Amino acid sequence: MADPRDLFDLTGRVAVVTGASSGLGRRAAVVLAGAGARVVAVARREAQLTSLCDEIGEGAAAVVADIADRGNLPALVKSISAPFGAPDIVIHAAGVNTRQPADDVTPEGWDQTLALNLSAPFFLSKAMVGPMKEKSWGRIVNFASLQSTRAFPGGIAYGTSKGGITQLTHAMAEAWSPHGITANAIGPGFFPTELTQAVFDDPDRAARNAAQTCIGRNGRLEDIDGPLLFLCSEASAYVTGQVLMVDGGFTAK
Repeated sequence: MADPRDLFDLTGRVAVVTGASSGLGRRAAVVLAGAGARVVAVARREAQLTSLCDEIGEGAAAVVADIADRGNLPALVKSISAPFGAPDIVIHAAGVNTRQPADDVTPEGWDQTLALNLSAPFFLSKAMVGPMKEKSWGRIVNFASLQSTRAFPGGIAYGTSKGGITQLTHAMAEAWSPHGITANAIGPGFFPTELTQAVFDDPDRAARNAAQTCIGRNGRLEDIDGPLLFLCSEASAYVTGQVLMVDGGFTAK
């Protein structure tokens, strides 16, 4: 029997992480690099990407881009593949939450939310699955949400996009898993990130959310490490089309 630890070894793999300038995206980039992958970090904020690459070292590269700009997609894919070759692993961590109540949703806010949270993961993945098919190996990890299945105040656009991520994950698996490419999603609970800053700035609200979980606390960035590494590695070779809720049991209670 092979060493079970080898199942999580990403040495020789190339990973691209969108939304890598902060929060769970940045954490994902650091974790995958720590497991041996070479990482291409993609986001709009150059200074934060530079800081991330300095932290990781020579196994990291940065691409400054707006992934929702579909017209720039061919150039983006070329830039992503330039440092280390075509990615084996694609992590879609970029996202936006306008927090507009239903009666206040603007066409611009709606379009921005769906373009970044739902359309970009599909079109970027579609543009990158060719080399994965040739290798018969690939990992796609989307980011779902508590709002994939629940309605939160001010979350109609965001929740719609994250509900779509669940079905997109299923459909990606149906389309590409016969070629050795698994597609899964992580559904985080409440983690301290820029997207949830408003929640954690309100201690009473943060405490209510913690009490809603089975574990009794909100997420810490390190709580995402194991689930993410599992879905990006050989350990999850027979897992596809799934949404793994990393929420302390929030959705179970």
